[in-house]
Amino acid sequence: MFLAFTAVAALGLSACAGRHAPKKQDMAYQERPVELLYATGATNLDQHQWTAAIRYFDEVERQHPYSEWSRRSILMTAFAHYEAHQYDDAIATADRFISLYPGNPSTVYAFYLKAVCYFEEINDVGRDQAATEQALAALREVMKRYPQSEYAVDARVKLDLVQDQLGGKEMAIGRWYLRQGNTLAAIGRFKTVIDRYQTTSHAPEALYRLVTAYLSLGLTDEAKRDGAVLGYNYPGDRWYYDAYTLLTAKGLKPMIPPKEKRHVVLNQIGHG
Repeated sequence: MFLAFTAVAALGLSACAGRHAPKKQDMAYQERPVELLYATGATNLDQHQWTAAIRYFDEVERQHPYSEWSRRSILMTAFAHYEAHQYDDAIATADRFISLYPGNPSTVYAFYLKAVCYFEEINDVGRDQAATEQALAALREVMKRYPQSEYAVDARVKLDLVQDQLGGKEMAIGRWYLRQGNTLAAIGRFKTVIDRYQTTSHAPEALYRLVTAYLSLGLTDEAKRDGAVLGYNYPGDRWYYDAYTLLTAKGLKPMIPPKEKRHVVLNQIGHG
């Protein structure tokens, strides 16, 4: 996993002590060498003992608050919270690191970790998309602040997935409006997909839905226009075959026919 390997590599972890999760009573204040505390926390991290790791990293901060080890421990705490699916805690800890060390080379990782936490919280398209919007903003922040970093590359991939998620949400709502007979509201949603998410996988269907919606309202010029856009950009897509068939039946045959290969495939598999 990109996140896990990057976290370990970026901070140069060296876990060489402590192989048992601490009991609560073990964490009572007792001054110990910072290297031992940190290494024990790192060992617990390697063994996926997230709660134990967090306790040791917290102890590093508590006993040695102004040390380099303390700075590293904040990011390791954030990472452990992430691995434990405690995303709110991970985000809060990453924010604390950003606030304390805004110019540190590792701050890019804190920004990236925040973005990934929001990304992991994305729900399916049928549910509220607040986390999706937050992921979108956080991923763009990584790309804006650190465009040449390896994190920006991964953020771009995730950004495309987030955009597709948001486009899917608009499509789901638009289809629902169509089923309810609220054609104008549906058109608004499909146009949003074309305006904001035109590079996603939902664009061809959105154009097709616009064609059908406009035809149902008797707006033939608008239907022809969006059919032409669909044919120009996606001549081999199944949604264009549907739009072409529909427009042709209405006497509005588009200038660009679907690709012949698409006809063959559709005839073989059937198309309803």
